[in-house]
Amino acid sequence: MEDSTLAPAPTSSSFELPADDVAAIDELGKTYQAFKAELSKAIVGQEAVIEKLAICLFARGHALLMGVPGLAKTLLISSVARTFDLSFNRIQFTPDLMPADITGTDIIQESGVGGRREFEFVKGPVFANIVLADEINRAPAKTQSAMLEAMQELKVTVLGKTYDLQPPFFVLATQNPVEQEGTYPLPEAQLDRFMFLIDVDYPSAEEEKQIARSTTGTARPQLDHLLDGPKVMAFQALVRRVPVPDHLYDLAVAMVRKTRPGLPEAPAWVKDYVAWGAGPRAVQYLILGAKARAALQGRYMASLDDLEAVAPAVLGHRVITNFAAESQGMNSKRVVQRLIEEMRQA
Repeated sequence: MEDSTLAPAPTSSSFELPADDVAAIDELGKTYQAFKAELSKAIVGQEAVIEKLAICLFARGHALLMGVPGLAKTLLISSVARTFDLSFNRIQFTPDLMPADITGTDIIQESGVGGRREFEFVKGPVFANIVLADEINRAPAKTQSAMLEAMQELKVTVLGKTYDLQPPFFVLATQNPVEQEGTYPLPEAQLDRFMFLIDVDYPSAEEEKQIARSTTGTARPQLDHLLDGPKVMAFQALVRRVPVPDHLYDLAVAMVRKTRPGLPEAPAWVKDYVAWGAGPRAVQYLILGAKARAALQGRYMASLDDLEAVAPAVLGHRVITNFAAESQGMNSKRVVQRLIEEMRQA
């Protein structure tokens, strides 16, 4: 999505928002409440997951949902797509899926002029505004890599020709835990393209009871379209205009740099447990996530609470722990949580 180097952010000399932006943030906050209410017709609970999905959508990022089968990950993403007046395609990843099955390919067609045959490009399912990559880690890396250019550049290259994708463009992927049979770990380069890794946990007992009641009848809820493409892109542009105090940029950079064991800023325990730290995209997505969360809640400036709230989803899949960490029960999530706690105490 974003290039690894962005233009310098404006300084905090003035955080005054134009009146139009204030009104637009108020509208976005109301739209987000309507979005949650609409999804509640089909989805029970999962409020934290829905919030993170919305942050990704309006921050112009992609999301990867992690959880065991049966937690309604696919239903949630398809329901999100039904609340937007946007094109939607689902790609079911399997071990025999080929890159051309995602991007499309050239086929020979008769032109109708003298029986002449010509190659014609047939678009694959990636040509949609919202793409559900279902069980993305069921396919090998060669096939998963077919998504990389689309996710980063909004383009697809097939047989030397480049085709543009129409914005807005989101990849919302689901993944089963890698310890399950028949799965392949995603390459780090591809993981880095996802703004958030969102953990989907089991519902509570009461939520599970409500799921049983609402899904064993005959009626299927109908969801209304809330936003079209131009409105989504207008809100995305608005999110980028949300002010961020200078000290939050400093904190975001400091937090990411502390994940890199080769730097002097990294705590001693990070050097012991972390093999590779997060890259520059992590800083970008920490700031964009904080901006989007503030705007969705109807606030006109990003805060430290916003930064802390998005940090686990941004950093969890970008911090690679080593064998020593595994032997001590220290995983990436715990590393990020400890860094957040140390930041609070500083």
